[in-house]
Amino acid sequence: MTRTVMVRNLVAVAAITIVSVGLFGCDYWPPALQTQIEQLRSELQNVTMEKAQLQNQMASFTKVKEDLQAQVNDLSRTNRDKSIMIDGLQNSLVAAQGRLAKSAKVAMPKTGAVKPSAKVRQKAPAKKKAPAKAAGAR
Repeated sequence: MTRTVMVRNLVAVAAITIVSVGLFGCDYWPPALQTQIEQLRSELQNVTMEKAQLQNQMASFTKVKEDLQAQVNDLSRTNRDKSIMIDGLQNSLVAAQGRLAKSAKVAMPKTGAVKPSAKVRQKAPAKKKAPAKAAGAR
């Protein structure tokens, strides 16, 4: 009986030890495992810093994209306005050319009645005649 009590106590102590180690964890980490954990932590910090940098770059690129899109929209609006203005000016030009052509056709018959001769001669300047001495010869 003493032996069974002793075995029973030993099993109880072992069970309590296993449960306590399981609950509280083991503070012993092999050195190779500790080195690997530290490497992973440093890599995690580097990746976290790179992620923050990339997010900052993305935010700045997004801002530049929005600014450029606003410029494109302004230029498109200006281009549309200028195209409308050019179309209006072209229509005005066509109308003015039409009026000019009509006025030229109306004015053409008036000047067409007087036909200029094909050969236009210039008159030579008249020569001055010397006064006759007949009156003074008497």
